[in-house]
Amino acid sequence: MKQSEIINLSAAELQEKLSQLKKAYADLKNAHAISPIANPLQIRSARRAVARVATELTKRELQ
Repeated sequence: MKQSEIINLSAAELQEKLSQLKKAYADLKNAHAISPIANPLQIRSARRAVARVATELTKRELQ
């Protein structure tokens, strides 16, 4: 998910997206722990997407 897409979402949508991304990240980590996934770089991109959304939420709370 790109930063330009994140900026256009509302706070409620960001909260929902954050929970979805965290679940997807946890699922990827669990799948990789059981047996190696085909593309382990998916884990990195999922983690960074979670961080982008969380950062945007924090930024909006501080304004």
